[in-house]
Amino acid sequence: MRRRRLARRRLLSWLWLLLGSFSLAGLVLFMVHHHHQQQQDPSQLILERETRTEDVSPPPRLNFTEEVTSASSFARQLGEQMTLAKAYVFIAKEHNNLHLAWELTSKIRSCQLLLSKAAMRGQPISLEEAKTIVTGLSTLIYKAQDAHYDIATTMMTMKSHIQFLEERATAATVQTTLFAQSVAEALPKSLHCLMVKLTSDWLTEQPSRHKLAEENRNSPRLVDNNLYHFCIFTDNVIAASVVVNSTVSNADHPKQLVFHIVTNQVSYKAMQAWFLGNDFKGSAIEIRSVEEFSWLNASYSPVVKQLRDTDSRAYYFGDQTSQETSPEPKVRNPKYLSLLNHLRFYIPEIYPQLEKIVFLDDDVVVQKDLTPLFSLDLHGNVNGAVETCLEAFHRYYKYLNFSNPLISSKFDPQACGWAFGMNVFDLVAWRKANVTARYHYWQEQNVERTLWKLGTLPPGLLAFYGLTEPLDRRWHVLGLGYDVNVDNRLIETAAVIHYNGNMKPWLKLAIGRYKPFWLRFLNSSHPHLQDCVTA
Repeated sequence: MRRRRLARRRLLSWLWLLLGSFSLAGLVLFMVHHHHQQQQDPSQLILERETRTEDVSPPPRLNFTEEVTSASSFARQLGEQMTLAKAYVFIAKEHNNLHLAWELTSKIRSCQLLLSKAAMRGQPISLEEAKTIVTGLSTLIYKAQDAHYDIATTMMTMKSHIQFLEERATAATVQTTLFAQSVAEALPKSLHCLMVKLTSDWLTEQPSRHKLAEENRNSPRLVDNNLYHFCIFTDNVIAASVVVNSTVSNADHPKQLVFHIVTNQVSYKAMQAWFLGNDFKGSAIEIRSVEEFSWLNASYSPVVKQLRDTDSRAYYFGDQTSQETSPEPKVRNPKYLSLLNHLRFYIPEIYPQLEKIVFLDDDVVVQKDLTPLFSLDLHGNVNGAVETCLEAFHRYYKYLNFSNPLISSKFDPQACGWAFGMNVFDLVAWRKANVTARYHYWQEQNVERTLWKLGTLPPGLLAFYGLTEPLDRRWHVLGLGYDVNVDNRLIETAAVIHYNGNMKPWLKLAIGRYKPFWLRFLNSSHPHLQDCVTA
C-alpha cells in the first residue's frame, strides 16, 4: 500500500515536470517568432499592405462622356433616338396629334431617367435595360413616319420653329435692352429726394450764403492759368460730388485745383447748396447754369438747332412701329438730346481766358494726382486722350459710315479711336485750329443722320482728327459700367476709372465689384443723404 502511494507521487511529479517543460519551450518559441517579425523588411510590409488594399479597391468608374460618344453603346443609341423623338413631338403637335406627342414625350422621359441613372452609378447601360425603351421609341418613330411626317416635313417644320425662336430671341434682346435703358435713365428715388431737400435748403438759405456763392463766381482763381482747371458738365449732384471729392483727395496740392461745373436750371440750386455745404479741401468751385450761355443758340450752333428740331425728337423718342424707321434702343436716351452732353465742344468759348483744362465726365472716379497732365507735351495737338483701339471695334469704321464718300474720302477707316471722359485740352491750340468750327461743319453734314447715328464721340473723332495726342493707357481705364471682366491690375494702376455704360455706380444695377471704388468718395454721412437712402 505504501509502495503504491510512492509510485503515484513519482508519476505526478514527472507529469508536472513534463508540463512545465512544454510551457517553457512554447514561451521561448513565441519570443523568437515575435523578434523575427519585428526585424522583417519594412518595404515588404508596405508591399503586403498595398497588395491587400488593391484586393479590396472598387472597380474603375465609367467615363460617361466616352460611353455616349461610343458607336456601339446603348447610351449613344438612346440619345440619338431621343433627339429624333423630340423633333417628332413638335411635328405631332403641329398636326394636332396630341396622343402621339404624349406617347413620345413619355418615352423621352423614360430614356432621360435611364441615362441619368447610368451616369450616376458609373456603369454602362445593359441590353436588358435598353431593350424596352429602344423598342418602344423605334415603334413610335416608325408610327410618326407612317403618319407622313417624312424628312422634308420635318425639315420645314424645324426651320419654321427655328425662325420663330430667333424672332422671339431678338424681341427678348430688344426688350431687355429697353428695360436696362429705362432703368439707367430713371433718376433713383433717393437722388430725387436729395435734390428736393437741397433745393429747399438753397431757397431758405441766409443771404450770406447767396453772397458767398456770388463771390465764388467772381473769384480771380477761376481765370488764373497758374492753377489747375477741371470742367464737369452734369445735372447729377452726387456724381459731380464724387468726381470733385476723388480729385481733391488724391491731389498733392488740392488748394491749387479749380472746378468749373455747368448744370441745368433744374439742378442749379441743389448743386449750389451741396458744394457750399461741403468741404473740398480748399479747392475753388464754380457753379453755372447752361441757360446762362445766351450765345449758345440755334442761330450759332447746329447742334442746338437739331436738338430743338421736332424731327430729331421724333427720331429719338417718337412712337415708331416700323422697324425701318425706329432707332436702336440705345439711341433712345435723353442724354443725346441734352445740351450738357455737347458743351465739351464749346469749352474755349465758355472759358475764354483759360489756356489748358482737363475735362472729366460725371461717371469717373479719380485715383491719382492729375496735375501732371498739365505738364504733358501734346506736341502741338489739341486733345490728349487714351486710345481705345486694342480691339477692332474701337476703330473709326465702327463709329462712322464709310459708305458715304464724304467720310471715306477724308478719313482712314482703320484710324484708332479714343475715349471721351478724361481729356486734357490745350485751349490755345484749340482756338488756333478752330476745332469748334470743324465740329459745326460735321454736324451740318449729318442733319439726315447718314454719317453717324448717335452720341458725341463720332463728331469728336471727326473734329479732333489729326489733333489728338495718345496718352498712356493708365491715365484712363474704361468699361466699369458694362464690362464685368476689367482686369484688377488695370483698375489699381489707373489714374481715372470710368463707369461708361448703363451700369452707373449710383444705380442698383451697378456691377458690385466696382461699386466700392465710387462709394469710397461719397459723403454718405451727410444728413440729407442718410435721410433719403432710408426714406
